[in-house]
Amino acid sequence: MLLFILINGCSEEFIDLAPLSEVTAGNFYKNESDMEQAVIAAYGALQSSNMYKENFLYFMEGRSDNTYFEDITQTEKSDFDFFREATTNSLLDDTWKTCYITIQRCNIVLNRIDAIEMSEDLKGIRKAEVKFIRALTYFNMVRMWGAIPVVLKEVDDPFSSYADVRQPVSDVYAAIINDLKDASTILPNKQIQIGRVTKGAALTLLGKVYLTQQEWNLATTTLKQVESLGYQLLSNYADVFDADNQNNRESIFEIQFKADVNGEGSVYRRMHIPLGVTSLLNNVSAGAGFNLPSQDLLNAYSNNDLRKDVTVLEVPNDGRLYTNKYTAISTIPNDEGNNFMVLRYADVLLMQAEALNEIGYVADGEAFNYLNLVSQRAGLSNYDSNTLKTQEEFREALLLERRLELALENHRWFDLIRSNKAVEVMTNYNETRAPLIISSHHVLYPIPQAQINLINNSQTFGQNPGY
Repeated sequence: MLLFILINGCSEEFIDLAPLSEVTAGNFYKNESDMEQAVIAAYGALQSSNMYKENFLYFMEGRSDNTYFEDITQTEKSDFDFFREATTNSLLDDTWKTCYITIQRCNIVLNRIDAIEMSEDLKGIRKAEVKFIRALTYFNMVRMWGAIPVVLKEVDDPFSSYADVRQPVSDVYAAIINDLKDASTILPNKQIQIGRVTKGAALTLLGKVYLTQQEWNLATTTLKQVESLGYQLLSNYADVFDADNQNNRESIFEIQFKADVNGEGSVYRRMHIPLGVTSLLNNVSAGAGFNLPSQDLLNAYSNNDLRKDVTVLEVPNDGRLYTNKYTAISTIPNDEGNNFMVLRYADVLLMQAEALNEIGYVADGEAFNYLNLVSQRAGLSNYDSNTLKTQEEFREALLLERRLELALENHRWFDLIRSNKAVEVMTNYNETRAPLIISSHHVLYPIPQAQINLINNSQTFGQNPGY
C-alpha cells in the first residue's frame, strides 16, 4: 500500500505500508514516524480490492443501468448485476470486514496520536485526515446496508469487539457529519503530499452527505465553500481521465495507485474491457469483462456530446463496448497506474444545481447556471426554462446530466436511489441476457450472514428486509 508524495515540489516517491497484522501495540506507535505510517495505513485500506480497487465497482456502478457484467461464470460478482446476491456472498462479507478494518485504523490514530511527541498542528491535520476516511467509509456503508454498528473508538478486534447493535441510519449520519465538520475546519486547502485529504475533499463529501439527506440549504452553503477553493473544470473532458494528468485541478480526492510496483497498481482498465480482448491492453493481459458500458448508456449520449467517445467506445473489429476513462496500461497484468477519482469538481456543480432546484425551481435561475457549466464543456446547448419548464423536468435533466458526466465513476446507483428512481429505471432497463427482478428492498444489500452469525442476536442485529 502506498501514498503518492511530492518532495520539494519536484521529485516523486512512494511510502510502503506494513499490513495491519504487523502493526501491534508492542512494535508500533512509539514516535512520529510510526504514527505517520499508521495514518498512511488508513489511506492504504481504501486501495483494497474489497473497497475501491474492485468491489465498490460492482456495488455502486455495476448495480445500475450504466454497466453489465459479461463474465457470468463469476457468479458472486455477476449476481450484483442481476439483483440475486445471496446473504452468504463472500464479496459482501469481505467488504464489510475491510470497511471495519479501515475504521479501526482510523480509530487507532485518533486514540493514540495525542501521546506521540509531534507538532500539535500536524496532529490536528492527521486527525482530520483519518476522520475524513472514517466518514467516507461509513457513508459508503450506510448507503449500502442502512443501519450498521457505529464504532468510534479503538477495539481489540475489529471483527467481533464492536457494538453488536445496528444503530439507526440517523445515528450513522450524525457520526459522519461530525467527522466531516471537524475535518473541514482543520484540513488545509492543499497538502504537500499529493493524495492526502484536503479541506475541499471534506467539504465536498459533507455537501454530498447533506444532499443525500435532502438537507438542501446545508448542501448548497457547504458546496459554495468548495467553489472558493480554486478547483476548475478542465476545458477538455478527456484530460480529466488522462493517466498522465491525474490529481489535476478538477480532481478533489483520488485513491492513489502506482503501476508495476509490488502489486500496488489498479485493475480498472482491464475490468472495463470485454472478456478476452488483448489489443487494448498491449497484449499484456486480456479484458476481464466485468463492468462494461451498457448499450443503454451509449444510447443516452447524443452524437455531439464530447463525453461520448471518452466514456463508451466500440472495440475495433469486435463491436463490444469499453470505456477509455481508465487509460493507463501496465507491463504487468492487474497492476495499472490508473487512480480512482472519488470526488471531482463537476460533481460539485451538479450537486449545487440539484440542491438549488430542490429549494425551489426558478426559471433560468442559478441552478440552470450550474447545470450549464457542465453541459457546455460537453459541447451541448444550454438548458433554459423553455426546455425545462418545471422543477420535475429540471430533476430529470439533472439526473441524465449526472449519468452522462459521471458514468463509470461509482455515482449512478446511489443517484438512482437518492432520486427514488432505482426500481423504476432498473425495471425498464433492457437486460437481454436474463430478466431483472428488482424490488424495493434491493436498494440495500443484505447484511453478510457471517456477521449475523457472529453477533447471534436477531433483536439487535437482524437481516435487512427482503433477504
